[in-house]
Amino acid sequence: MSGRRDILLICGGKYHDIDFARLELLKLLAEDERNRVSLRVDYSDVAALESADALITYTCELLPTEPEQDALAAFLNAGKRWFALHGTNSRLKYVKGTGWTAPNDAPRFMEMLGSQFVAHPPIQPFTVRASSEHPLVAGIEPFEADDEIYLCHFFGDHERLLETEFSGTADGFEVSDWRNNGIVPVMYLRSWGEGEVLYLNLGHARGRYDMQPLMDEYPEVERGSWKQPAFYELLRRGIRWSLNEPLEQAA
Repeated sequence: MSGRRDILLICGGKYHDIDFARLELLKLLAEDERNRVSLRVDYSDVAALESADALITYTCELLPTEPEQDALAAFLNAGKRWFALHGTNSRLKYVKGTGWTAPNDAPRFMEMLGSQFVAHPPIQPFTVRASSEHPLVAGIEPFEADDEIYLCHFFGDHERLLETEFSGTADGFEVSDWRNNGIVPVMYLRSWGEGEVLYLNLGHARGRYDMQPLMDEYPEVERGSWKQPAFYELLRRGIRWSLNEPLEQAA
């Protein structure tokens, strides 16, 4: 692809420092002057999606309506690519006495993405390693991520690119027992129609006020994998992948 590239960037939702993630992604997109970005806070601008060459999302607890899901399916069926980050696959509801639940009320959306978030253990460092020789992760050495390990339900076929290991509990979530879990996908490719989804579930970020109204002020600022140079390299490659750019130039 040469010349202008139109990218739809959707950043919105709850419980995360969306402003921080939005700014960091815009900085990366600005590294190539051909990139022209349309920025939205939800999926409602169907016309912007239809005209986009690529879709990038950083959201949490943000679900598209049925017509918006139709537009997402049409986008992928047109052979285009969707780079989905962190909480894009989240649907959360807090139930007193049960904890955080993951209602299955957007099945088509989650099937397009290839997974639905269910739980995560407390934030703690864990090792992320490549599980493929795909150019998206070629040369990425194992690194420590101080992030959320996303424990998910998966749908359809995947090409796992990054992984970690986890066996333990995710206290505070309805599905809390993951003691026999083992390998956890961290980044994967998912085909949908003629298009593809690249999902990278790293990238947690939370500021002081992002848990309102559940609490007035969060006790600390969390930046997760945004502290790691390897994460920024993965983001750069994901952006290039979404635009069908040669990945060998992204090192």
